[in-house]
Amino acid sequence: MKGKVSIIGGSGFIGENLYEALKSDFEVNNIDKNESPAFSTVHADVRNISELNAAIQNPDWIVLLAAEHKDNVSPISLYYDVNVKGTENVLNLMREKNIRKIVFTSTVAVYGLNKTNPDENFPTDPFNDYGKSKLQAEELLRAWYNEAPQDRTLIIVRPTVVFGPKNKGNVYNLLQQILSGKFLMIGNGENKKSMAYVGNLVSFIHFIMNEMKGTGYQLFNYADKPDLSTNQLVKIISQSSGTKLSQLRIPYFIGYLAGLTFDIMSKLTGKEMTISSIRIKKFCATTQFSNDRIQKLTFKAPFSLEEGLDRTIKSLL
Repeated sequence: MKGKVSIIGGSGFIGENLYEALKSDFEVNNIDKNESPAFSTVHADVRNISELNAAIQNPDWIVLLAAEHKDNVSPISLYYDVNVKGTENVLNLMREKNIRKIVFTSTVAVYGLNKTNPDENFPTDPFNDYGKSKLQAEELLRAWYNEAPQDRTLIIVRPTVVFGPKNKGNVYNLLQQILSGKFLMIGNGENKKSMAYVGNLVSFIHFIMNEMKGTGYQLFNYADKPDLSTNQLVKIISQSSGTKLSQLRIPYFIGYLAGLTFDIMSKLTGKEMTISSIRIKKFCATTQFSNDRIQKLTFKAPFSLEEGLDRTIKSLL
């Protein structure tokens, strides 16, 4: 008999891929405020505990994906309303319904920028409200687990930037700029980037759910290796897509000032811009994270980074 999994926030990019990964071993239902075009959805907003109460029907596992994660969410309070209060609502219902197992997708943003290859024991130092709100949610989850560690299972996965077909995040924006021929390198491009292909991430979540036979708490960074420099990443995308790159490079401080200008334009017009100061800052930062804990397991990622990038590029051509 298949175990039951409720994915909360499964209508998004990661959720749709995770649904496909889990359905062979689990009976999966999706709970989201938005309908999924791929599978049936029970409507509920994590901020509304009565909607959640009606939607959650005693699964064996909850996978909590629902989050505000974009760089320019407004108002800022939405990060905390969804990521923190939403997590608190889910945990309160888990207490009431005696649901004992949860997987939570956090983020490597809890470590901050330009850190030296942090592992799971590295001090947290989030630099933005997304990272801060996710860390607060983690703390709520650990408190829930510590109330009854002999009876509960908590898995927290901190992915680095996730990409793949249908994703509209920062890697997608980079791909679109390169494919359009409008890409200009900002900075020297030697900063290293840890990345995660969505097919590998959901395979890992599937793997660890099957591996956790008893109770316990596990925390994992998720990143596919080897890490690429921005120069290497851009070169792979250019070669895979057959797009010629400009040799012009913009110094970081000029690029950052341009980002600030776009920030002002966005506030004045109320329109979201593809360029912003925080995106420039993240693009030029070293975002490299250890996955040594995962490498000690028997998990094998089904795709290389190059294969993941190629699949993503082909979905756009």
